[in-house]
Amino acid sequence: MSTVFQCGRFSIPLDRPKIMGIVNVTPDSFSDGGQHDTAEQAIAHAKLLISQGADILDIGGESTRPGAAPVSVEEELQRVLPVLRGVMDLGVPISIDTRRPQVMKEAVALGVDLLNDINGFRDPQAFEAAVNSSCGLCIMHMLGEPRTMQDNPQYSDVVGEVTDFLMARCQAFVDRGVDRRRLLIDPGFGFGKSLEHNLALMRAIGQMAAQQPILVGVSRKRMIAGLLGQDYPPDQRVTGSVVAALWAADQGAQILRVHDVQETAQALAVWSAIKMPA
Repeated sequence: MSTVFQCGRFSIPLDRPKIMGIVNVTPDSFSDGGQHDTAEQAIAHAKLLISQGADILDIGGESTRPGAAPVSVEEELQRVLPVLRGVMDLGVPISIDTRRPQVMKEAVALGVDLLNDINGFRDPQAFEAAVNSSCGLCIMHMLGEPRTMQDNPQYSDVVGEVTDFLMARCQAFVDRGVDRRRLLIDPGFGFGKSLEHNLALMRAIGQMAAQQPILVGVSRKRMIAGLLGQDYPPDQRVTGSVVAALWAADQGAQILRVHDVQETAQALAVWSAIKMPA
């Protein structure tokens, strides 16, 4: 497997875990909805995350929390395009978090480096937009759709089924001539998974990461509160989220998608110094 992730304008070495900082330009995201929902606020937050250690920025304009209703394509574009224009020249790869082909195409035209699709590019138009770009591609597994995905999700073998789906989507891209070095996989923690499903997937990070570079996104999610045995609000799940990110890194995860960049960067620095001394 390649040790480099080809991501638009950037060739990212995967010699250490990379941090993807989350910038939600939404009024209703589960953790930080409404905090950065103007272009000026979102751009300022993006710059802050870079100063704290973000290697990649992930810009999203639609909440995909459990139970979320979709927004129109027009509304999503109005939210994200001004932010994308304002962050393209900050010196780090820019990701657009969207499942909409039209949003992908507009973002590609602006020069984004990574397409991050919670729907795994199952929409044929999204697949074509991805194939026809030079972007890195993050393929995520989701059971169902955000409004209903947490309504009693069922699997016979969650690790096998998720892995098979992700590998099949990777192969579909390779069959269309996409360089495998452009592909990331994401098991989709919390996207149609119970706490037990999430834990099984966390324990399988190593075997999945050995097949294809993997992005892990568990930051502030309900599974963290579930593991703590108390329904802490999202902003009180930071420590648990950092611990989960460190576990993922130790198992071989190459990219960690997080809200709390500074805390994660500090934890990774200490972990790395202990694990891999100079």
